[in-house]
Amino acid sequence: MLVLGLSCSTEQRPKGQIVYRLNADPTTLDPAYIVDVTGGAIAAKLFNGLVRLDAELRIVSDLAHTWEILDKGCTYVFHLRDNVSFSNGRAVVADDFKYSFERVLSPKGRSPNTWVLDKILGAKAYSQGRADTISGVEVLDRHTLRIRLESPFAPFLQLLTMTAAFAVPQEEIQRLGPDFAVHPVGSGPFVLQEWRHNTELLLLRNAAYYAGVPPMERIRYRIIPEDLTAVTEFELENIDVIGVPAYEYSRLRSSKKWNRLLSSSQGVNTYYLGFNCARPPFDKPELRKAVARAVDRETILRTFYEGRGRLASGPVPDVLRHWPAPVLPSYAPVYGTGRARQTAPGKRDIPPAINFYVNADQEVVDIAEIIQWYLRKAGIEVKIKQLEWSAYKAAINNGEADMFWLSWWADYPDPENFLFPLFHSSNHGAGGNRSRYSNKEVDRLIEAGQRSEDERLRDDYYMKAEHIIAEESPWVFMWHKTEYTLRQPRLKNYRMYPIYSIDKGTEVSF
Repeated sequence: MLVLGLSCSTEQRPKGQIVYRLNADPTTLDPAYIVDVTGGAIAAKLFNGLVRLDAELRIVSDLAHTWEILDKGCTYVFHLRDNVSFSNGRAVVADDFKYSFERVLSPKGRSPNTWVLDKILGAKAYSQGRADTISGVEVLDRHTLRIRLESPFAPFLQLLTMTAAFAVPQEEIQRLGPDFAVHPVGSGPFVLQEWRHNTELLLLRNAAYYAGVPPMERIRYRIIPEDLTAVTEFELENIDVIGVPAYEYSRLRSSKKWNRLLSSSQGVNTYYLGFNCARPPFDKPELRKAVARAVDRETILRTFYEGRGRLASGPVPDVLRHWPAPVLPSYAPVYGTGRARQTAPGKRDIPPAINFYVNADQEVVDIAEIIQWYLRKAGIEVKIKQLEWSAYKAAINNGEADMFWLSWWADYPDPENFLFPLFHSSNHGAGGNRSRYSNKEVDRLIEAGQRSEDERLRDDYYMKAEHIIAEESPWVFMWHKTEYTLRQPRLKNYRMYPIYSIDKGTEVSF
């Protein structure tokens, strides 16, 4: 039961202000450098791209009202709206996208998001300083932009929904320099009025927004690291929406007052127990399968995780898979003592203790201890090593762990985003393939899917790749997490979105 602090009180708030909770300060609000969900969710309300995602994960128009795809998927021609302005009053034109793309790819800028645009013809030469401009980005007139790719890349439009492809005004970048990260100027439905670091951010609605004035006058983000404090503030009605902490889920779900105000979204994510496939002992698929057989995913999800997710059948989330799910033969239950060793290549192939790396988040540590218990019962000793997030990420990028716990969340809603970064052999380590999995046939199938214009043929390539991956078990595929939020009863038209960039803040009201 939650106990409210006696010093807390209900705040007086301005009319038309909705309040959200963040658990950490955004790193930056400059689209070229955003890599975190928090920064991306706020930037989506401040900026616009050529296209965006709707709630059903379809590509729809944003600043480009129409577009054509030509030359077998190698050329895209975008026709921009003529009624859009940045919040400084200057009209948005095709040159702004050319400038914004060059800024992301510039070798001087050192953006971490060059991969979003590197499929464009000439992008690599420009980013390496071998060309003065990106040959594949051409301004045909004030409101027409042509983009040519090196070769067909099926998810290209999805990539253009990401923050790195948002338009920024060159004159404001030049005026503000690095301060643009904290004083951003965009064309979105809101503008940033104030950012008090580690305390709050305040957005004001943009009365000149091309798609109409948002119903809410203000969006306030309060930065509250502690879950207990956030829930207390919510129950005092000082916050309108919070993410539901794991320890509060059962209470809120069974509460007559709050149950009807819970919202859920099938997260586009996959949680997994990863193996280092590049060295013993997990270079042998048989041992990886033995571990998978020893861990009762279903019981963990049903009990510890309280059913807040769907069992995974492979790396691709169920909401993105358009083909039959892989059959996971390695997941036949063998939870009895010593059974995993019996299915492994041999006792001498299993070291005295396997190093299992996790970050210091308490929920992750708890799950790791449950997995450790299952493996001990199956005759495999596991040593858990906790690290803070930056050290943990560096360790698994460098291949130090035998096993590790991670999740992958969609950058864009395409199965390719769960196959190429995570399993293509060119991405070992920091590129995403932290299990260091290699299979030439999987590489070939993923690349063929990337090039294919035919959606059915592309799905067939991805299906075959996913089935091979599932059979070789570089991961124990655990679950796809379902996210929950809790809202105040005064909110109207509130909904959750599966990807952060969808929410422009233009629907919710009181």
